[in-house]
Amino acid sequence: MTPELRREFGGCGGNIAYTLHQLGAQPLLMATVGKDFASYHDYLTQQGIRTDYIRVLPAHYTAQCFINSDQDGNQITAFHPGAMDFADQNQISEVSEAVNWAIVAPTGRAGDIAFPPQLAAADIPFIFDPGQELPLLSGEELLHCAKLAHVLTLNQYEAELFAERTGHAPDTLVGQGQLQAVVMTQGAGGSVVYLTDHTTLHVAAAPISQAVDPTGCGDAFRAGVLYGLQQGWTWLSILQFASVLGAIKIEHQGGQNHPCRLPEVLQRWQSAYAEPALPPAHHPVCGA
Repeated sequence: MTPELRREFGGCGGNIAYTLHQLGAQPLLMATVGKDFASYHDYLTQQGIRTDYIRVLPAHYTAQCFINSDQDGNQITAFHPGAMDFADQNQISEVSEAVNWAIVAPTGRAGDIAFPPQLAAADIPFIFDPGQELPLLSGEELLHCAKLAHVLTLNQYEAELFAERTGHAPDTLVGQGQLQAVVMTQGAGGSVVYLTDHTTLHVAAAPISQAVDPTGCGDAFRAGVLYGLQQGWTWLSILQFASVLGAIKIEHQGGQNHPCRLPEVLQRWQSAYAEPALPPAHHPVCGA
């Protein structure tokens, strides 16, 4: 028996784009969607998020996720990929404008494998974030994509799977290929980044008022990492900022209902840490 039911717009790409746009960035969302996408398209348009690179496949449904959450926030998920399985029908070469940073978030096995070499060929720095789809990739595929990326992001569970599948702990790959940093999120334990100079930086999780819904917290965190990389911030600033965004998100239902305008986030950031690594000045993002 599930006494409460909600329907929310979501998906990793949509959630990341939502947070970036709220912060004042101009994200370019690339995805394949289905015949039922019209209401989501209208919503994105109303939000001001561009849909130029979203391809509609009329023979399929848009990816849908059914999440059962218990009272402690533990979740069991059933996922129908639908049109997302054909994400590789999109091509990075179709993007006609300058892109500063990209992220390959979970987008179906074919897309997970196709986009890293395309981004590398286009000389676009990117984050590789296989997320829940990590088990769909072989160890060889994971290593290849990780070394093409500039940043690899994983949670603790995904890092363990990555090590089992590849035979390599993710942090040992830093400095191989293009990989400059491995970011690992640890839930309430905060986050850690492993860097090419052999340093490890740990940042505590930002405090929260209450844990309402964990859905989309990782996506908000990833948006914070992208935003900070675009701004050229230090990793301490990036992880603190991303953690604040994750904290704001967990206090709200759904993946795209949290308020995260930059001035309010900066205030929350300053109050969250005893020594906030606030950047000296904010410069508006021209694209991400």
